Amino acid sequence: MDQGKLKRLEDVPNIGPAIAAKLRRIDVSEPSDLIGRDPYELFDELNARTGVQHDPCLLDVLIAATRFMSGEPAQPWWSYTPERKARQG
Repeated sequence: MDQGKLKRLEDVPNIGPAIAAKLRRIDVSEPSDLIGRDPYELFDELNARTGVQHDPCLLDVLIAATRFMSGEPAQPWWSYTPERKARQG
């Protein structure tokens, strides 16, 4: 898949309408906005902006999406759960 041709956030694997809406709240409006972004920082920014501590599985989705947009193969979001758990202790 050519990541550069994606136009909508919902075109990124693992991102549906609900997660796309959350990303738009932190000024991520198109797939290219995910390139080079730190998923942990995106998650923290979303939590701060909304005043809600989101489910950690959302962080797994953000890891999957940012990695995909940086050129890695698409992976299901849950494949990043072990990495997140290891990093967050």
